[in-house]
Amino acid sequence: MVQPGGVAVVTGAALGIGRALARDLAARGMRVVMVDSDAAALAEAADDGAVARVVDVADRDAMQALSSEAAAMGPVRLVVNNAVTRVGRGFDAPLADWRRAVDVNLFGVIHGVRAFLPVMAGPGMIVNVGSKQGITNPPGHRVYNLTKAAVKSFTEGLEHDLRGQGGAISAHLLIPGWTTTGRAAHKPGAWQPEQVVERLIQGLTRGDFYILCPDGEVTEAMDRARILWAAGDITENRPALSRWHDDWKDVAAKACS
Repeated sequence: MVQPGGVAVVTGAALGIGRALARDLAARGMRVVMVDSDAAALAEAADDGAVARVVDVADRDAMQALSSEAAAMGPVRLVVNNAVTRVGRGFDAPLADWRRAVDVNLFGVIHGVRAFLPVMAGPGMIVNVGSKQGITNPPGHRVYNLTKAAVKSFTEGLEHDLRGQGGAISAHLLIPGWTTTGRAAHKPGAWQPEQVVERLIQGLTRGDFYILCPDGEVTEAMDRARILWAAGDITENRPALSRWHDDWKDVAAKACS
């Protein structure tokens, strides 16, 4: 929960959405633990008063130690599992890249939940960062899509279980749109990280589970149509990823625009 005096832990906090979120939470009076594996970028990003820790989220023991340290700082109210890697691309990517992507993008989330959930103080929130690519599965980045689809499934199940335990801690899935992240140059149409953070805070305030972000090129209506089209591949027995299939792409483009 976003409230003054509570401890917030944000992974992948050196750049992009993580960095913008850490600053926003600090401005709201939370004690923020900024976590990243990039020591130089983290040192540059950490504001006065923030606690910066160089941790690889794929390291279960390191995450466990971090949770104990954070709990000693005060009540842990918010954990945001945002760290991500985009190594690897298609099916022929080196297996080492596949393993690293799964270790960071999926097991990093799992480690964050398993390490912090037992030490969190209610009311509290866990936010896992997914992706639209984990829902509609567009061609081009098979490794990334796989991990984000798994994060969606994991987080849905987590929230169901937490709800059955009384709901003192809730889980939420942030689904950014096209966002300028990392050190990439900003391009027209992309959202800035601060816009994603604003949408996240609004969603958490309402208690939303799915916090889906549009951007400058894709509206909320287009997102809805694309997600429904992807689900329709199953219910209508269309070819896999029919939105990009030669026989269906024109129909899909009309339906999803």
